[in-house]
Amino acid sequence: MSRAWNFELRDETSRMDRTELLYAHWATRSLRNARGPKWKKLVQEIQTLPETHPDALAFQLMMVRLNSCVTCDARKYVEKGGCARCSATTLNFSKETEEALLARFRAARKEIAQTLKEERRAAAKAA
Repeated sequence: MSRAWNFELRDETSRMDRTELLYAHWATRSLRNARGPKWKKLVQEIQTLPETHPDALAFQLMMVRLNSCVTCDARKYVEKGGCARCSATTLNFSKETEEALLARFRAARKEIAQTLKEERRAAAKAA
């Protein structure tokens, strides 16, 4: 087992005491080698952002949909080894290409941007 992999497992174990309702932003960095160079670049960019940044939210939305996080519960979370392991497994078994995953991210990014735009309009009307 490589030293980096060991660190990722230890890092996730220390975070497993947190209750995550959906995909955990901190799990993103463990996915950097799941696909090719474009995917790795995306993951590296996303992991540096705060979890509330629109691009981080788009990545989280994409992973929630890929992992079926909405159906996860405490039992499944423990069985699957937490967000990072579940996400890595999902990507390892996924037949989607790197380009298809990047297209999913772009679609999620558009969806987040549209939702934020609608929220701003609603807030402006309420003010």
